[in-house]
Amino acid sequence: MSNLFYQSGNKRPMLDRARGVYMWDQDGNRYLDGSSGAMVCNIGHSNPQVLAAMQRQMEKFTFGYRLHFETEPSEALASKLVSLMPQGLNKVFFVSGGSEAVESAMKLARQYAIATDSATRWKVISRSPSYHGCTLGALAVTGYASLTTPFAPMMQEMPKIPAPRAYLDGLDPNDPATGAYYADMLEAKIIREGPETVLGFIVEPIGGASTGALVPPAGYMDRIREICDRYDVLLIMDEVMTGAGRTGKFLGCEHWPARPDIVVMSKGLGAGYMPLGAVIADEKIVTAVMDKGGFAHGFTYAGNPLACAAGLAVVNEIETQGLCAHASLMGDKLIARLTGLMQKHDIIGDVRGKGLLTAFEFMADRDSKEPLPPQLNAHQKFVDIAYARGLIVYSRRTRDGVAGDHILVCPPLIIDDDHIDEIIAGLDAALIAFTQDIHTQMKAV
Repeated sequence: MSNLFYQSGNKRPMLDRARGVYMWDQDGNRYLDGSSGAMVCNIGHSNPQVLAAMQRQMEKFTFGYRLHFETEPSEALASKLVSLMPQGLNKVFFVSGGSEAVESAMKLARQYAIATDSATRWKVISRSPSYHGCTLGALAVTGYASLTTPFAPMMQEMPKIPAPRAYLDGLDPNDPATGAYYADMLEAKIIREGPETVLGFIVEPIGGASTGALVPPAGYMDRIREICDRYDVLLIMDEVMTGAGRTGKFLGCEHWPARPDIVVMSKGLGAGYMPLGAVIADEKIVTAVMDKGGFAHGFTYAGNPLACAAGLAVVNEIETQGLCAHASLMGDKLIARLTGLMQKHDIIGDVRGKGLLTAFEFMADRDSKEPLPPQLNAHQKFVDIAYARGLIVYSRRTRDGVAGDHILVCPPLIIDDDHIDEIIAGLDAALIAFTQDIHTQMKAV
């Protein structure tokens, strides 16, 4: 019996050790971490340079409260992050995770509105489906019914527009008219809500768990930047999953000319070594807030020196190993191989992604895009089948959290060709067993 509880009561083996892309349980079974945990361990496990940096910091001090001391690790990491941001984003606020980062960004945006005599602005538009965190503020901008519905009476839900799921809507994602079609929904929503009430638009540049590595259609990102400028709406990029090299660039938004006003990061920034996240904002936003009395917000562990020392070492590893370019190269190979699996297994209806943020989606019928019956719980079933074969992948519901099934394949950015071969072999074997099981169950439904 365990005294712990999390999302479910599913039992897993006891972890013994992890190195590179592999993990071992206490019985000696080896697993390939094909999802980087929860898309976190971007540089792999037990990196010696990161561990050494943490050890050096631990020997000096592990905590210094931000109101009592400045610390070299937090200053150094802030400077490093600013050097990797779009021009003008040069103010950093550290947190311990993605939900905290999103919450902080929204509160910063709100205080900026108040500081600039725009106090009527408080609405943050987001998309559905989307996932931005599990705190009540982050849930308010999350579009994922299975996670938000139980808490609806406890929060101020924010306006939503449809995510640009061109593949489900039968539209060509390479046609700029498709991007304009979805982006113009933002403008229509701003007008309906009243531009004077809209504070910001928060978006994952490439969809994460809720939409399964959804790449926006051509022209979409450029257009939303134009719309935000037109109505003085802040563009907040949720880079919690896409940042730190995951998509082939340090930030996912760098694939398009869509400069954010605020960036939120976590996951791959700490890379599993320490809880760490960051809000990086345009200087004009922070200056306005600080001039009106300061940022009325904070966390005890904000800028924790041990976490920042780990984060700095992680970012240095991403740079010195050239992991952004490597993720792009390996991602192209992985998507090509996943497309090959789609040609072999009819149950795969779509393959998508960018860099090493990739996914495939199950469908009962590829032409009609009909999902598998929800009661089959297919996404979790596949994860369990792959896990039993030593391959860890990640899954979620594709369609608002209540139907559809996608599998995220997001290994550490350090993978090589042999690792891709191993991932594809594991997926292929799991798909064979999974398909047989699903067909048997569907006959019984």
